[in-house]
Amino acid sequence: MTKAETTNKIGTLYIVATPIGNLEDISERALKTLAEVDLIAAEDTRHTGKLLSYFNIKAKTFALHDHNEKQKAQQILDWLNEGKNIALVSDAGTPLISDPGYAVVNICRESGAQVTPVPGACAAIAAVSCSGLPTDKFQFLGFTPAKSQARQQFFISAHESGITSIIYESTHRIMASLNDLSEALGEQQHVVFAKELTKTYETFFSGPVNELIIFLTDEPERQRGELVLMLPGKGKETAAITPEAQKLIMLLEADMPLKKACGVAAEYFGLKKNALYKAIIAQREE
Repeated sequence: MTKAETTNKIGTLYIVATPIGNLEDISERALKTLAEVDLIAAEDTRHTGKLLSYFNIKAKTFALHDHNEKQKAQQILDWLNEGKNIALVSDAGTPLISDPGYAVVNICRESGAQVTPVPGACAAIAAVSCSGLPTDKFQFLGFTPAKSQARQQFFISAHESGITSIIYESTHRIMASLNDLSEALGEQQHVVFAKELTKTYETFFSGPVNELIIFLTDEPERQRGELVLMLPGKGKETAAITPEAQKLIMLLEADMPLKKACGVAAEYFGLKKNALYKAIIAQREE
């Protein structure tokens, strides 16, 4: 390759996943990428330095975090245009998942630069895969809001979505969040809690939120570390079709559509109209 060809070659930005705990979870491709790139953008250069040192990788790193990301984005694009290959890593897991990097990837994509993933560990996916909650549909909601009232609404919206929610929480706020969850959805609301995934003190808890609060209060050490909270979605509304309600609906159907008849019966017997209508339809289909 001639010097001119080297100069004109555009570099690649690699989004490299690193271990969330167990260092053996890093992929061979990730190690090869980190060893071969020209620069590594790290959320915390000291933290990443320990990882690189463990695997005997000598690479030049620079800091890319929430406070300097927008300023560094253009510089990274300029380096890519100069032909440099750059790896972006977070402190643990897959970058950009509640970690810095969005501004960089966004400007690179808009400018036509090559961005490619080097996939690997992700705490959210690792946690939900072992949660016992439905995984055919789920949503990742990042960290909870800072204020109590907003957190309660956050939990209500997550639950009412009807699908499993994956939530990150910090150690200093976990108890306040669980108290808000209990206030918003009731102390018997089922939750799954995971901490320190793939590490020595990996812990899972599955049960009512009031029991989780006790579990964490009994041993405050359990509140520390990398925390993931998972919440099942609200089940579909159901209604008991009493013989009386069913008889009234049959009588009313002679003079009005089924849906309207269900509305009248629901109001008379104190039931939910839509739930009663769906239950009648399901019964007849059976």
